[in-house]
Amino acid sequence: MSDDPSSRPTILISNRQDLPVDEPALTRLARESLRAEGQPDVELSVSLVTRDEIADLHERYLGEPGPTDVLSFPQDDEAEDGVRLLGDVVVCPEEAAEQEGAEADVGLLLVHGILHLLGYDHETDEDRAEMWARQARYAGVPMEGSS
Repeated sequence: MSDDPSSRPTILISNRQDLPVDEPALTRLARESLRAEGQPDVELSVSLVTRDEIADLHERYLGEPGPTDVLSFPQDDEAEDGVRLLGDVVVCPEEAAEQEGAEADVGLLLVHGILHLLGYDHETDEDRAEMWARQARYAGVPMEGSS
């Protein structure tokens, strides 16, 4: 891991879809969100994928047919250099745009996925309120109804 604090946490982005996204902005958002959650020494993988790819992952790992906008896959292993491998967040910008229209915010979905990796959920009203408040603080807008 780099000794440069501005390069931590480590964010790896794989963009495997065709819609335009601001990868540097997503990297900054992920890094800032993780720092705010007290997680500077982690590595996060972010994949931006097509509807077909996320539908396959959704069915294979959650047993649910069809695409979704965001999935999180925790890893929580430690690498040789002491960095915690937090996991993977998979976002489908095309599905997000279809569900949310022109207002779709890939950054918000990224923050949502990161919070899931950190153990937040929205199964109860109280948990949902806490998670949504964090999303609003980090991404700048509230989010309704994503999983």
